[in-house]
Amino acid sequence: MLTQFLANELQVARFRDYCPNGLQVEGRKEIKKIITGVTACQALLDEAVRLEADAILVHHGYFWKGEDMRVVGQKYQRLKTLIEHEMSLFAYHLPLDSHPSLGNNAQLAQLFGFEVTGRFGEDDIAWLGKSMDAGISQVGQLAAHISSKLGREALVIGDAEQAVGTIAWCSGAAQNMLAVAIDAGANVYISGEISESTVHLAREAGVSYLACGHHASERYGVQALGEMIAREFGIQHQFVDIANPV
Repeated sequence: MLTQFLANELQVARFRDYCPNGLQVEGRKEIKKIITGVTACQALLDEAVRLEADAILVHHGYFWKGEDMRVVGQKYQRLKTLIEHEMSLFAYHLPLDSHPSLGNNAQLAQLFGFEVTGRFGEDDIAWLGKSMDAGISQVGQLAAHISSKLGREALVIGDAEQAVGTIAWCSGAAQNMLAVAIDAGANVYISGEISESTVHLAREAGVSYLACGHHASERYGVQALGEMIAREFGIQHQFVDIANPV
């Protein structure tokens, strides 16, 4: 029931993703308590066991395209933990980035106080908007605001005194969408990660790039989804944040 509900809510079928979205590991049938987190790492699994959870819901699950298919090492240990404790694992990647209200990018807009003016990229996964805070007129002020909200200092490529005009954002490892954001009219782009080539493109285009952390930028979609599940199904929900500096 929960699997189908989430498949419908997140429109899983319309995405071409790098991993299976939905129920990845089957556990006990009845779910009374669900734990949410960014990544299904061993630390999250261990905490879910301690909290006596029936299910775990994450943004980054398992079985990514191109990964080693063998069940050995850490993959074995993680699956062993889930199966021994009969905990289900649900994972939603691109569908949870894209959702219009529960998704990572929608949640970032709420957190940062952005007015959404449009979307762009494949499956409209990235967002466009502007700050609704009159006190944020320069890139340096925007970076300080975002750093305060995320509890992590943003790395800024560009002129801190540049005027904030149209802002584009996409959580996680979406630095490769900078060129698309520029074409969409953004003069500031916000994402989680940054690579060497991104710096040159931002500088040459005269666009400011803010790298805010992959983990830090993707903590909010799973929380919103977990809270909705709790309301809809009358079960307990708890978000567990496994600290990650990246």
